[in-house]
Amino acid sequence: MNCYCGNNKTYKACCEVFHLNNGKTETAQQLMRSRYSAFVLANGDYLMHTHHSSTRPTSEKKAIVKWAKSVEWIKLKVLETTNGLEKDEEGTVTFDASFYENGSVAIIHEKSAFVREDENWKYLGLFED
Repeated sequence: MNCYCGNNKTYKACCEVFHLNNGKTETAQQLMRSRYSAFVLANGDYLMHTHHSSTRPTSEKKAIVKWAKSVEWIKLKVLETTNGLEKDEEGTVTFDASFYENGSVAIIHEKSAFVREDENWKYLGLFED
């Protein structure tokens, strides 16, 4: 079975590596993909740890996990990546995350901003021009 994030690797060879090493990814897209897999697995600790300290919603962790468990994740489609490579300090990833909720298909369309914090990629939030 392919990884939840849509890569052609197994979960064990893909996102599980990042889930076990506290999100030490080389690129912003790897972090975004591993965060999607964390939503599929309702891994709230990973989602909090990989969220930038300035925007981390720690008080919402239980609600995020509850919601992640309440939907059936279908697929992730990465649409565009800007910067966010090994030597960059910031980057964006635009994606569609599809899921079933209350018998209907829904899609989260987001352009996410990522920045380095303590030399590691972190999710900052929605990208704003």
